[in-house]
Amino acid sequence: MKQKILLLFTVIALISCKREPKISSNEWTSISNHLQYKEADKVLDLKSGNFTYNFKKNQVPFKKIILLNASMAGYISELGAENMIIGVSSPEYIYSEKIQNLLKEGKIQNVGSEQKYDVEKIISLKPDAIFTNHIASFDNAYQLLKNNGIQVIFLDEYMEQKPLEKTAYINLFGKLLGKDKEAVAKYSEVEKNYNELKALALKAKSKPVVLANEMYGDVWYLPGGKTSVANFISDANAEYILKNNTDEKAVTMSFEEVFSKSKGVQFWVNAGNHVSKKELLSVNPFYSKLDVFNKGKIYGIMGREKQKANDFFESGIVRSDLILKDYIKIFHPELLPDYQLTYMKELQ
Repeated sequence: MKQKILLLFTVIALISCKREPKISSNEWTSISNHLQYKEADKVLDLKSGNFTYNFKKNQVPFKKIILLNASMAGYISELGAENMIIGVSSPEYIYSEKIQNLLKEGKIQNVGSEQKYDVEKIISLKPDAIFTNHIASFDNAYQLLKNNGIQVIFLDEYMEQKPLEKTAYINLFGKLLGKDKEAVAKYSEVEKNYNELKALALKAKSKPVVLANEMYGDVWYLPGGKTSVANFISDANAEYILKNNTDEKAVTMSFEEVFSKSKGVQFWVNAGNHVSKKELLSVNPFYSKLDVFNKGKIYGIMGREKQKANDFFESGIVRSDLILKDYIKIFHPELLPDYQLTYMKELQ
């Protein structure tokens, strides 16, 4: 149940976003509307959402960091910087085998959960920086950490709707962790792969109609037409049922509303982490009324899952090329005959 709640939170978080104007100065490197940085006069300036930071050259690169969000582990792992992590929260949601081994060896400490952080333990570890999404209910804890001289950096990678912009956060981590070269190389690799895959998808002779996500209670949380899920589907040369919608957040609908739009749907993707159609039906028997349930193909995001940890939300936030490759394999298998799905898995 907790995993399903996490999936719901993640789906809503992934597709909830407000746009901010880009900084116009040519000195700034703009990763997205949410994140910009610049280096000048031996200072690294960072603007992340509503927060601004100024790091002097003697403060970066950081050597000891704490992650309060499992998703950020994906960036650290891609940079090969796992040994810089000294603490994580909710380690049961972290997929990385290397990080899990470091936890077992005591080189990385458990500093709490999404319900409550162990502030005293965090302070005792004396990290150079903590990376986290900003959660207003934890403001008192954040302030206490700041009062003890700990740098708390808030990032909004979960709000990014363009897949490559989410990937590009690795360039900031490269700057802050002294892994510039590795970050540039990894981003360039993913960007090249993504653009080549997008071009490959255009060679498909068909453009199937796609449904996404699932119901929670009486509500179906469909990705808006400008969300990351919708962008992936479009880049994979398929037609999302809400392609004309302009929302960058979840669109809530009843089953009846989705049913009326689902005629002709051939694929249903991101159908949670259910292991079978039978299990999916046990959650909501109304699914059996959908044509796609009976005649189409259904895919969940449980291709790389270990108990509570799901790599789709970890390495997947960096490897947007592999997520796109999964979607292309699903919609146009003839284009990638030898490829095996990474994050997705068909429900039988």
